[in-house]
Amino acid sequence: MRKRSPWLWSAALAAYAFLYVPLAIVVVYSFNDSRLNAEWVGFTLDWYRKLAADDGMLAAAGNSLLIAVTASAVSTVLGTMAGVAMHRYKLTVLPVLVLTPIAIPEILMGVSLLIFFVLLNFTLGLVSVALAHIAFCIGFVAIVVRARMAGMDQSLEEASRDLGAGAVVTFWKVTLPSIMPGVMAGALLAFALSIDDYIITSFNAGNTVTFPLWVYGASRTGVPPQVNVMGTLIFAFGVLAAVYGFVSSHRKKV
Repeated sequence: MRKRSPWLWSAALAAYAFLYVPLAIVVVYSFNDSRLNAEWVGFTLDWYRKLAADDGMLAAAGNSLLIAVTASAVSTVLGTMAGVAMHRYKLTVLPVLVLTPIAIPEILMGVSLLIFFVLLNFTLGLVSVALAHIAFCIGFVAIVVRARMAGMDQSLEEASRDLGAGAVVTFWKVTLPSIMPGVMAGALLAFALSIDDYIITSFNAGNTVTFPLWVYGASRTGVPPQVNVMGTLIFAFGVLAAVYGFVSSHRKKV
């Protein structure tokens, strides 16, 4: 049996600690009985109760949630079509158009979208932010879906066509169910990218305040405890979604 290197285990533990210790601190300090969050004072649930009375944060979180759901839904549809097209048709222009928003810096994309909206005399707000998020989320969904298409058994589509099914029926009955894990992964990735985006949002939000913008404004005088509470709730939602996805995929294999 091959001996496991302690250096490899140490490096892995250090990497995971770097990733998860800050998240653990956020969760722990959401129960801290201190308004400054500079040091641990005591355990309390008051910040969870007071979160319901913080109209500013709830409104900002609601805006972020609405934008993220809209952006992830639209970008998933468009990104799935783009990913399928990039796999089936070896075009040069389409990958460049779809993947360019990923390659360019976010600040450049934010400025370019702002200039675009100004030229169209488009009012900045929820709609402009949602459109901006859709623009840069499509590429991420397309990459995931194209990778899933590359690993798909193409003989399934050929068998469907040989049995008389048309292109549309084959896509809905064979292709889409086969690539659905990739589609769902792209949708979750788009949702995560949208709900915490700050740079592009700050250029195109106008008077609209999203959760990242609210956190930035509030953190100028110190991180308020409500931020830790909201971060804990978002983290818990992400963990539950990941566990649900793992259990669902395991049941399908069984």
